[in-house]
Amino acid sequence: MRRSIDDHPFDPAELPPDAEDLARLSWAVAISDDYEDAEPRVVLTVEEVGRAGEGLAFHLTPDHARRLRAALHDALKELGEGPGV
Repeated sequence: MRRSIDDHPFDPAELPPDAEDLARLSWAVAISDDYEDAEPRVVLTVEEVGRAGEGLAFHLTPDHARRLRAALHDALKELGEGPGV
């Protein structure tokens, strides 16, 4: 089983001013259990615009996905952002 959850294509308007040297990246999140152990994982793929198929795909166990979620939560809190949706 493989199922797409969400993706975000690159939008040049989202770059900070004077950020020409930053990579133009898109991301996608999916779930998959297409592994020898048949355990489901969260798949986070990050690709540079114009280089489809050459990006990095993280295959996260549920514990690692929760750790990433907590890190993103903490980073948003540091920015003064609320929990959101």
